[in-house]
Amino acid sequence: MTCRDITNRMTFLELAEKILTEEKHPLNEVEIWEIAKEKGYDRLISTKGKTPWKTIGANIYLDMRDNPETTVFGKTEGRPKRFILKASSYATPATSEGAPAEIVTKNSKTAYSERDLHSLLAYYASVYMKVATKTVFHEKSSKRSFNQWLHPDMVSVYYPFTEFDSDLYDLGLQMGIQLIRFFSFELKKELSFSNLRESFFQAVSNSSWANEGYLVTADLDQGEEFMGELRRLSTSFGIGVIRLDTEEPDDCEVVFPAKNKDELDLETMSKLSIENPDFKNFIIRTRKDIHGKEIYQNHYDKVLQPEELKLKYRKSHS
Repeated sequence: MTCRDITNRMTFLELAEKILTEEKHPLNEVEIWEIAKEKGYDRLISTKGKTPWKTIGANIYLDMRDNPETTVFGKTEGRPKRFILKASSYATPATSEGAPAEIVTKNSKTAYSERDLHSLLAYYASVYMKVATKTVFHEKSSKRSFNQWLHPDMVSVYYPFTEFDSDLYDLGLQMGIQLIRFFSFELKKELSFSNLRESFFQAVSNSSWANEGYLVTADLDQGEEFMGELRRLSTSFGIGVIRLDTEEPDDCEVVFPAKNKDELDLETMSKLSIENPDFKNFIIRTRKDIHGKEIYQNHYDKVLQPEELKLKYRKSHS
């Protein structure tokens, strides 16, 4: 199989081969599709369906199963599995995790875990974004789907009745004005070229349902080339970037703002509710708070004060 000229229509297999050839490192089906959209190649697929990335993955697996001698595709060992081109130079030098050395995340310089950052984001979101956050524990999910690409780490909702009086709030609802906004957050301890694409497209996938999606990190590569690429991705896909500061919680900042989407993806929200009880309870709680026009903070993530947060991360660094 050879790639067609991009002026012609492509099959999903041809699209996958083209992306893997150009990117020169292993990718999963979601990453292949997101990069294809970024480059405009998705317009060359005649029939996409609602979940084209799943079609890409299924087609590759079928080609590997049915044409083991002639298929150009292979996959990495270990987890998470990614697709490779068997003839490419990056197909052999793999780590024990199954990923090539060039894309392995660097060793962490901190003792705290990714989940330790949730309390810091909960504080920043509450004070500076005026939203209540809820952690979504992936381990509670049913395991029937690709949880890594479905579940955000944290979710939040903005309630307009906290700023508007009751009459103005009711008027807005009667006029059909979108007042309530949902947010999705994907957290990473660190963000650099070594994990940028995987982390970014994970955020794209996990926030597809929300009005705004954010990629959040406490250790952000400040290199000019990296920041330029991060800005380009943020602009292209509308994903915002938040930098957390473990030493000064009030110095956390939105590096790149998210693009607000007017429409909620109710189908994905329904799937998340079925898969994960934390997300389901978040939706139930939101409905009750909206109906009662009052926020019950004890149903959301606990918001620590700055001094409590500083002490917590001081202990992590010691």
